[in-house]
Amino acid sequence: MEQRGQTELLLRVMSSKKMQKRAQEIFNSLQERYPDAHCALNYSSPLELLFATILSAQSTDVGVNKATPELFKAFPTVQAYAKSTPEEIEPYISSIGLFRSKAKSIHSSANMIVDDFNGKVPDTMSDLIKLRGVARKTANVVLGNAFNKNEGVVVDTHVARLSQRFGLTAETKPEKIEKDLMDLFPQKQWCMLSHLLVWHGRQVCKKRGGSCNTDSICNRYCKNRDSV
Repeated sequence: MEQRGQTELLLRVMSSKKMQKRAQEIFNSLQERYPDAHCALNYSSPLELLFATILSAQSTDVGVNKATPELFKAFPTVQAYAKSTPEEIEPYISSIGLFRSKAKSIHSSANMIVDDFNGKVPDTMSDLIKLRGVARKTANVVLGNAFNKNEGVVVDTHVARLSQRFGLTAETKPEKIEKDLMDLFPQKQWCMLSHLLVWHGRQVCKKRGGSCNTDSICNRYCKNRDSV
């Protein structure tokens, strides 16, 4: 029985190594295709990225990028947001879905940053998720892009779809998909992995009307290649 258990463990380790090797091949192929992959939200500081990411929930990055220039101009510091009211923030983001709720999140987060974090956006997962409107996904965006800290993988709709189609996970819940990806890829690649999957998902491996059947990467790795 002990020998059988050791054999099963060895087989799992070998299977895991094989999956990690395949995952790395996918990463390398995507990085070669998209050498300039980056966060699609426009920002120039951790604060701007934090608030842009809060605004992006259930909204498009394009829509957020259209609204944020005037927002950032009107409120150049975290203190400016904190001294305002949600109602004063609303006109600058009214083109974005759920803007009233998001205005409250921005105002509340700004006040907490001023009161509890000396006016600086926190750079740890445990502190970021204390802010209103910030869950693990938003915190991962801020940590990975503003602070170059890989504490997790951002799992949006594109990352979830491609992770499943590429056989990187069989899960459907974001937190479980994230865990599978973290097990397959080196920590230093977690932030870039999300960008690469998002870029490929937007340009090729789309939810509908994609071009998987004519794309070299999808032809090799994507389960959807024969159904497009």
